Amino acid sequence: MALDPGQIALLAALVGVAALLYSSVGHGGGSGYLAAMALFGLAPSVMKPSALAMNVLVALVVTIRFRRAGYFEGRLLWPFAIGSIPAAFVGGYLTLAPEVYRTVLGALLLVAATRMATKSSGRPDGEVRPPHFALGLLIGAAIGFASGITGIGGGIFLSPIILLAGWAGLRQTAAVSAPFILLNSLAGLAGVWTAVRHLPPFVPLLAVVAVAGGLVGSGLGARYLSTRTLRLLLAIALAIAGAKLVLT
Repeated sequence: MALDPGQIALLAALVGVAALLYSSVGHGGGSGYLAAMALFGLAPSVMKPSALAMNVLVALVVTIRFRRAGYFEGRLLWPFAIGSIPAAFVGGYLTLAPEVYRTVLGALLLVAATRMATKSSGRPDGEVRPPHFALGLLIGAAIGFASGITGIGGGIFLSPIILLAGWAGLRQTAAVSAPFILLNSLAGLAGVWTAVRHLPPFVPLLAVVAVAGGLVGSGLGARYLSTRTLRLLLAIALAIAGAKLVLT
């Protein structure tokens, strides 16, 4: 489905809002971008590489912001990242049939909506208790494969796991989710590029808007913003898009 200029402008606006909201809680926004593109009926071959490309840029911005704020914990990141990177590359290389892709993505968005609405705040900020290394590898690999094959960066699943397991507090979790998404999305995008070797033509415009949203959102989230209301709004948006994909 080709978009006219008005539709592209509206899509860009939705992408900017998604980037702002997601970056405030340490995420790259992949599920939000996919949700926005799903509303316009774009094909999976357009949705996946576009979301991964925007994830890379926004996650880089968020990583820098939260690291400068002093919340990054490398010992919490590396088990998940080491497991996820090869799995994300494989997932990015693979292509699902359009009807299967939409069903799988819709189900994942509904799960993400539930997790975003219900996740706890984890441990107090400043307290970190990393998981066993082997467990981190397994979790990272599972999230990485799902990330690569759908275009979701993976933070939407990693964050609730860390918080519910009590491995870190909210801002440490955000500071770890962002580089996890960055590495995952780079690996997934490399897999996509290996398979198709092109990106949709409107990606640069969406990327600029996403980075602008990420700069604003990450600055707010790293220092000032309460995330409860934002999580609930994101959960509603994800649930609407997920239901649309599954039911249509």
